[in-house]
Amino acid sequence: MNVAMWLLAGGALGWIGFAYLRVNRHLGLATALIIGAVGGFFGGNVLAPMLGTVTDTPNIFNLFSMAIALGSAAACLVIGNLLFRPFRI
Repeated sequence: MNVAMWLLAGGALGWIGFAYLRVNRHLGLATALIIGAVGGFFGGNVLAPMLGTVTDTPNIFNLFSMAIALGSAAACLVIGNLLFRPFRI
């Protein structure tokens, strides 16, 4: 359940950044969704256990892990925007 929540939260953050904040506008909606979902998965699956959010049961929702996933998705969207900025037409 956590993995699905991380992917959905990252994708939603990518959509919000694309639609309302005009971040990654030149890359397109699909790319913003993918970058956000990958960032959310990376944050929840890799960074959260490194920062000490290991639980006894992996299916229990963890708010700190979700916050790490959202922060990682936002960071990935910003990095994606910075990397592809020189290639804008």
